Amino acid sequence: MAEDLSHAITVKIVTPDGVVYDHHAHLLIVNAIDGELGIMKDHEPIIAPLRIAEVRVQRVDGLDHENHIAVNGGFMEFSNNVATIVADSAERQRTIDLSRAQLAKERAEKAIAAAEAKHDKDTARRAQVALQRAVNRIHVKQQ
Repeated sequence: MAEDLSHAITVKIVTPDGVVYDHHAHLLIVNAIDGELGIMKDHEPIIAPLRIAEVRVQRVDGLDHENHIAVNGGFMEFSNNVATIVADSAERQRTIDLSRAQLAKERAEKAIAAAEAKHDKDTARRAQVALQRAVNRIHVKQQ
């Protein structure tokens, strides 16, 4: 079955390790700092900083074909019907190791407790970010 690209955008997710995702889509949903954004063909050009959150892509090759990607912040640029997400790290749902993510969550929770006991705000903040990343990966994997 040929894909209908007449209403499609291209979605690319890039990290320092390379391209994590590159497909055509009808709809891209990201969590920007200011709230959730839905991007479709011919959307106005935009640059938006992203939260540590799930990115959802409704692909053109099936109405029920949606990809879920755990993105750890970064930013999204959209212009000329191409959405490019640049992030420090990103993982597709199918490649997330759930047990590894759960261990990362447990480590972060312990680090937060230890840092708070020592009143170490910097370490507590870093551990909070690690916890957000782990929870995001777990959430995406369980979709």
